Amino acid sequence: MDFKAFAMGLAFVFMWSSAFTSARIIVADAPALAALTVRFMLSGLVGVLLARALGQSWHFTRVQWKSIALFGLCQNTIYLGLYFLAMRSVEASVASVLASSMPLVVALFSTLIQRKMPKPLALVGLVLGFVGVIMIMGTRVSAGSDVMGILLCMIGTVALAVATLTVQSADAGDNVLMVVGIQSLIGAAALAVISPFVDNYTVNMSAKLVWSMLYTTFIPGLLATWVWFKLVARLGTVKSAAFHFLNPFFGVGIAALLLGEKISQWDVYGVVTIMIGILAVQFSKSENRP
Repeated sequence: MDFKAFAMGLAFVFMWSSAFTSARIIVADAPALAALTVRFMLSGLVGVLLARALGQSWHFTRVQWKSIALFGLCQNTIYLGLYFLAMRSVEASVASVLASSMPLVVALFSTLIQRKMPKPLALVGLVLGFVGVIMIMGTRVSAGSDVMGILLCMIGTVALAVATLTVQSADAGDNVLMVVGIQSLIGAAALAVISPFVDNYTVNMSAKLVWSMLYTTFIPGLLATWVWFKLVARLGTVKSAAFHFLNPFFGVGIAALLLGEKISQWDVYGVVTIMIGILAVQFSKSENRP
C-alpha cells in the first residue's frame, strides 16, 4: 500500500469517527432529523456546485443512478437518520462502536449471499468482532444505556453495510464529487419528508451548535465521503475497508476527549477485540485475492 493511500485511509478514519461526537453535540440542542436535513442540503449543494465547476458530469447510466440513490437512502437517510435519533439518548462512544462493526456485517452478508463457509481466519474474526460488540453493549446496557437507542443504531449499521456494498457499482470514475453531492441531496430530500413526523422543532442556539453543524456538514459529511470513494477507487473495497478496524479506537477516544465520556476496562477489552476481529476478516479477504 502506498503512502498516499495510507494517509487517505487514516484521514477517513479520523473524520468518520469524529462525526459521532459532533452529532452528539448537535442533537442535544437541535431537532435530529431537521439538523441532518440541513447538513445534507448544504453539503449536497456545495458538492454539486464544486463538481460542476471542476467539469464533472451528472449524466449517469440507469444502473449508476440506482446505485447512487440506494447509497444515498441507505447511508444518509436510514443509517445516519437512525443514528442521529439514537444519539439523543445514546453516548457517542456507544454509537461509534456499533457503527464500527459494519465491516463484520458486510462480511456476514457476503457469506450469506454467496452461501459459502468463510475461511477459518474470517470465521474467527467474525466471532471475535461480535463478541467485542456484545461485551461493550452488555456493560453499557447494565449501566443504563438506552436499549431502544442501541437497537436503532444496530438497524442503522445494517443499512450502512448495504450502502457499502453498493459503492463500487456506482463506478463514479472522475465524477466522485458529483456523486457525493447528489447522494447527499437524496438523503436530504427523504429526511425532509420524515422530519415533521419525528422532530420537536426546538433549537438552543449556541456557538458550539453552529461549529458542530459546520464541521459535521463539510468534514465527515462531504470530505470524508469523497475520500472514501477515492480510496475505494484506488485500493478496492476489501483493502479500503481494512481501515475500519481503527474506527472503534478513534471513535471511543474522541468521545472521551471532547465529551468527557467515561471509558471502562470492558470498553477497552471490547474495542481491542473488535479491532482484532475486523482486521482478521479483512486480512482473510485479502488473502483470497489473486
